[in-house]
Amino acid sequence: MKNSALTTTVTEIVLPDKVEPDGLRVTTRDLPAPAAGQVVLSMEATGVSFAEQQMRRGKYFDQPPFPFVPGYDVVGTVIATGPGVDAALIGHRFAAITKVGAWASALLLDAADLVAVPDGVTPAAAETVVVNGLTAWQLLHGKARVRSGGTIVVLGANGGVGSTLVQLARHSGITVIGTAAPRHHAALRAQGVTPVDYRDPEMYRKIRQFAPDGVDAVFDHVGGAAIVESWRLLRRGGTLVSYGSAATKDVDGNAKLPVLKLFPRLMLWNYLPNGKSAQFYNLWGGQRRLDTFRRRLREDLTQVLRLLADGVLTPRIAAEFPLSEASSALALAESRTVAGKVVIVPDAPRS
Repeated sequence: MKNSALTTTVTEIVLPDKVEPDGLRVTTRDLPAPAAGQVVLSMEATGVSFAEQQMRRGKYFDQPPFPFVPGYDVVGTVIATGPGVDAALIGHRFAAITKVGAWASALLLDAADLVAVPDGVTPAAAETVVVNGLTAWQLLHGKARVRSGGTIVVLGANGGVGSTLVQLARHSGITVIGTAAPRHHAALRAQGVTPVDYRDPEMYRKIRQFAPDGVDAVFDHVGGAAIVESWRLLRRGGTLVSYGSAATKDVDGNAKLPVLKLFPRLMLWNYLPNGKSAQFYNLWGGQRRLDTFRRRLREDLTQVLRLLADGVLTPRIAAEFPLSEASSALALAESRTVAGKVVIVPDAPRS
């Protein structure tokens, strides 16, 4: 269907305030027809990322005020187009980064934010590499630019971003030392990763034993005081990429403060005469030049989706939940008992 005055009734999951996962609300509303430059995307897969886990605590760096619909990314099919948008998009599958709003049966998006999903890739498989794959690609090839033959450390190597980062690095001929709980070590070894227990108080010393001359990059989503140890792992010319503050996820107070505290330290390290560099990664950092931001996002995510279609990346799906059970999906993701992406899919149609 093309743009019209007709409305679509959609189901949405609303995060009303700082609540436990079971405090999410299932609501319905009328979605207006798409405006100029917009499409209506029928959701086929979305998922739970660390961002939603932080948002329900009010701890994500720049989340909107409550209440709002969470959902960082989405895969779906275009079912309507607004003025100025090619109607040929209807019936085709796309992925998009949304930051919020994707936990819905359908949503309005700017057509410029759509990235085509290759034929043969299922919605759930594509969902596993949208925000995670894009982030991992930009960390490895954009921020650190590690070459084949290099060695890196990935903190949380079994996590959403970490596991994709591992696969991309191994595909590029890079040696990986990865931290994870012992139950994930066998799977990491099968991928050619040297695992280290993240709960071991001697974790950093053991990493240095595996790389006594230092490593080319450390990818640190933990932040906090231990980021100094990540910096010390680098060889001369190495790069520390900080992309989160998981260590402070349960700390009360201003959600922006833990991240803001990192910036002065990272900037100062760049002026030390040891050839090392420290960077902070924010997926949304380039939005001031929106056209450039969208072009880079489209190019990078297209690369990741092509690797998925070619079998280079393996989709890691921990579980699938219908949209109406998003609270259970969030609870499972937060339980830290599963590996892979917790995916949310549409509810089965009523008979």
